[in-house]
Amino acid sequence: MIRIGQGIDVHAFVNTGEIEQFVTLGGVKIPHTHSLLAHSDGDVVLHAFCDALLGALALGDIGQLFPDTDERFSGVDSRLLLKQVYDIVKSHGYSLVNADITVMAERPKLLPYREAMQESISQVIGCEKNQISVKATTTEKLGFTGRQEGITASCVVLIAKNS
Repeated sequence: MIRIGQGIDVHAFVNTGEIEQFVTLGGVKIPHTHSLLAHSDGDVVLHAFCDALLGALALGDIGQLFPDTDERFSGVDSRLLLKQVYDIVKSHGYSLVNADITVMAERPKLLPYREAMQESISQVIGCEKNQISVKATTTEKLGFTGRQEGITASCVVLIAKNS
């Protein structure tokens, strides 16, 4: 049996006033002029991935598992959240076939970090790097992403029942 899930996440940019700011995407810290406003580390890539995995099994979303009202998750590394979500997937007898992730942002440019994101994600869940597709697009300066007010990520996953 196979199942498909979809996840989407959005976080706004914030200028923290720090000299060196960055965004964390796919578990990779990327230098940028702003950081992301979030209760956790704001990793939209991993949040969308978690939601896609949970959605594939009709288990809700990461907000139900890791609410932003719970201080235990304040500033948490989203790789830890992904690991816990993937452990749930495995406990239901499923494993990842592949994931297709799209990041929508005008900046930062993500091509130089794409392979590092694939590697980071594959290490967290213990899969091959070629099972994780990461790509980026702009929104041609349209909407909040076009105005560089934030970043959006979407993820589609295919999971299969282990034999």
